[in-house]
Amino acid sequence: MQLRTLNIGCFGGGTGLPSLLGGLKRNPWLSLNAVVTMFDSGGSSGVLRDELGVLPPGDVLKCALALARNEPEARRVLLSRLPTLEHTRLAGHTGGNLLLSMMERYSGDFLAAVDGLRSLLGCKGRVWPVSVEHASVCAEYADGSRTRGEVEVDAGQSAGHGIVRLWLEPEVPLHPATAAAIPQFEAAIIGPGSFYTSLTPIFLVRGAPAAIRQVRGPVVLVTNLLTEGRGMTGFSAGTAVRTLADTIGRAVDVLVFNTARPSPETLGRYQQEHKEPLELGDVPAGCEVVAGEFWCGEIARHDRRRLAQAVWAVLARRLL
Repeated sequence: MQLRTLNIGCFGGGTGLPSLLGGLKRNPWLSLNAVVTMFDSGGSSGVLRDELGVLPPGDVLKCALALARNEPEARRVLLSRLPTLEHTRLAGHTGGNLLLSMMERYSGDFLAAVDGLRSLLGCKGRVWPVSVEHASVCAEYADGSRTRGEVEVDAGQSAGHGIVRLWLEPEVPLHPATAAAIPQFEAAIIGPGSFYTSLTPIFLVRGAPAAIRQVRGPVVLVTNLLTEGRGMTGFSAGTAVRTLADTIGRAVDVLVFNTARPSPETLGRYQQEHKEPLELGDVPAGCEVVAGEFWCGEIARHDRRRLAQAVWAVLARRLL
């Protein structure tokens, strides 16, 4: 085996993608790229988007922090929220969201702001917004009802409405720099993350499916540990593989799947939110299943080191 640096693309958002990036950044043989969803409508990001007209910075910020040279200190400073003060619109926002939003307004270019933040943090890797056009995630449910906005789509699903169709409104294009970067990736790692609001929206962007079909190496899907509410009853890892393959127009080559189960007390806490451990289900023929115990704590989060080692094992075997 001849070791060399591999240029890898990681796709997603929320809390899942930073966990993957934080584990992989310690591997000296990987050049990392995070392609991040840009359609967050909740929390500080949503307010900044609506009040200042900037792009929602939250997911990009989390990925940049995960790649930072001194991640613990950077997180402590930039994820701290400003105290509630009277007569100010800045109260309650994180320092990092405000910094990225100010850099965008000053430079007039979101990608330039992201690159500036990356330089400040000494990031090991690049962060690419999937698009810099404003859009919202929209969903149609099995009962025919529809909703708009990431938070609202999640709420409908949690309430028991199964999603049958997802789209962006308005339709937006892939950022030109991101479109140029994706075909250079030697592999694409998708997830973990909320399937309908963090992962799928990336590939609803015009040009994104065509770009990922140009990736020479494997497409790897890291599935979640749990379903995401009553609307995902019966949803399995196999369902995720088939749905994603249909969306991007390309087969998923490898599925990374969790087999660990936490304590009954932990499971009971998540069951109160109607979240159940994700089952393997019917995985399409030709998709390799890499299974392991990735849930090691009380919180539903992949163990960084175990996940990074599993992904590296797949990449080394298939690309070196």
